[in-house]
Amino acid sequence: MQLPAKRQNRLLRNIRHKFLNVYKRLFSIYVVANLIALVIVLSQSNTGSLSSASNLSIPISINVLVAALSRTEYVINMLFTSVVWIPRTAPLRLRRVVAKVYEYGGIHSGAGFSAALWVVAFTIQMTRAFLYDETFESSILAFTYLLFFFLLAISMSAYPTFRRMQHNSFEAIHRFAAWISVALYWVLIMLISSSLHKQGGVSFGHVLIISPSFWILCVLSFLIVLPWLRLRTVSARPEHLSKHAIRLHFDYTKIGPCQGLRISTRPLLEWHSFATIPSRSSGDFSILVSNAGDWTKANIQSPVPKYWVKGIPVTGFLRVVQLFRKVVIVTTGSGIGPCLSGLIYAQQAGTPLQCRLLWSTRDAEPTYGREVVEEVLRADPRAIILNTRPGSPRPDLVALTYRLYIESGAEAVFIISNPKLTYKVKYGMESRGVPAYGPIFDS
Repeated sequence: MQLPAKRQNRLLRNIRHKFLNVYKRLFSIYVVANLIALVIVLSQSNTGSLSSASNLSIPISINVLVAALSRTEYVINMLFTSVVWIPRTAPLRLRRVVAKVYEYGGIHSGAGFSAALWVVAFTIQMTRAFLYDETFESSILAFTYLLFFFLLAISMSAYPTFRRMQHNSFEAIHRFAAWISVALYWVLIMLISSSLHKQGGVSFGHVLIISPSFWILCVLSFLIVLPWLRLRTVSARPEHLSKHAIRLHFDYTKIGPCQGLRISTRPLLEWHSFATIPSRSSGDFSILVSNAGDWTKANIQSPVPKYWVKGIPVTGFLRVVQLFRKVVIVTTGSGIGPCLSGLIYAQQAGTPLQCRLLWSTRDAEPTYGREVVEEVLRADPRAIILNTRPGSPRPDLVALTYRLYIESGAEAVFIISNPKLTYKVKYGMESRGVPAYGPIFDS
């Protein structure tokens, strides 16, 4: 089957599907709304006043809280659960739109970037207050600049190119700089409240209680501590599949539909996320680990008996397959793990999902084991498993995906692969009017 021509001219389709996808639209709307608010607040502020300058801490606190909430497991799980309540009898257009819920990361990025903008304005206003107000304490300005520096480091490390090329450094900066920033913010709020207490003749406690930033900071601190309260080691049973992959089995908790697990051997430094595969016969579950870097290679060669986990399992984007009656799922390599997670639960639902599966991988059974291949064929007896050995021509996944979509009468296409191939297939489908969904690589 020949691929149809792409819709619209190149500029329009690139704007719609690349530069202004749902993730970037959410980011843009959020940032623009904050810019408007920033202009309004600055136009009405009293330059040189500590009280006026300190009011800018409120939007900083709100944005940082929104950024934290949008990465909280409980909020994410609740968001996906509420969306999949929409029945399959609902209009297809509605289901296709709400299925984009997994691009909520645009809110997280927008809130983080907006917080940085407010911190810049906050720093400028605090500097002016220091210059004009003789009673202004220099310690307040010092902590303001320290906060500015650490938030700037967080924002710069989140730049996509740096995040992709130096992911471990990004994680470390994001985690430790965020903790330090919150600690600095606590000190800053206390110093500002103390200064306002001296100027206004009211008690220090009263100044704190009436400060929105104080209460928002309390909630934010709780959200940061919450997952670490559930930090623990759990036993893992390794199942060696090949030199390229290992399957780790766990039974320490009950896993929900399409949920992922973060594990670590060094909990303060790095965490690795994997989709869980539920067992059909028991309450345990497993994850597929394939060779994709130093950490995965070391754990394939020498798996440890226990791994660190924290928080609770978090729902992944394939949860939204439940919104559709028929889908095409395209994956490569160990991406079959999250696909099986979604398919097993979808088959066990009241109205099973009809699915066509396209899996491109090198030596599927020798690499991932007979059980994984049998699960694939159980989900789709006519599954297309492409063997991509070195030297063999690469399949045209865009053309194959489109053919499966037309032949099966599917309502949507889902892609799980590396970022480059995911974007390629997703764009290839969307530019031809096919609703396509793929993970957002923003963490």
